[in-house]
Amino acid sequence: MAKADGDIVIKKYANRRLYNTGTSTYVTLEDLAKMVKKGEDFVVQDAKSGDDITHSVLTQIIFEQESKTGNTLLPISFLRQLISYYGDQMQMVVPSFLEHSMTAFTEQQTQMREQMTRAFGDHPMSKNLQMPIQLMEEQVKRNTEMFQQAMQMFSPFVAGQQPAKETRKAEAKDIDELKEQLRSLQNKLDSL
Repeated sequence: MAKADGDIVIKKYANRRLYNTGTSTYVTLEDLAKMVKKGEDFVVQDAKSGDDITHSVLTQIIFEQESKTGNTLLPISFLRQLISYYGDQMQMVVPSFLEHSMTAFTEQQTQMREQMTRAFGDHPMSKNLQMPIQLMEEQVKRNTEMFQQAMQMFSPFVAGQQPAKETRKAEAKDIDELKEQLRSLQNKLDSL
């Protein structure tokens, strides 16, 4: 089987070698990372059983990328939070939330690059996004806060007690403030 649903099929053998059936060549995890960065879709199958092991191979790539460089993408606090959701009732919600968050982040990054290019032309600063890094950090902080609030909405009761009305009002106020901050940030980006 050379292809499945238009994706490139990578076979993983017992000796841990990876074989790209699309190009008929052996590849490394680094090669697969480059394929991901290029936007090439692939499926990794166990060569013996035919099981889809794409998830574990992608996780292995992330592990290698995190350990290879000093620039990690996954902060310890995020990893701790992520681990805490395994086996929790929220485990079913987290993957969807993370997928939507990454999609939104990618769309915002694309929009920001386009706006920087329009504002500053083909200047290297517009490509590297060095100037608006503080805006991105603020956005990440807000996204994290919104994630924490969303998780609280799914489990609002602590030790079987209903939260006080004041707490719910404060949470609603915080959400309104976050929405206003997002609008303000979008206006700033639009003005660039």
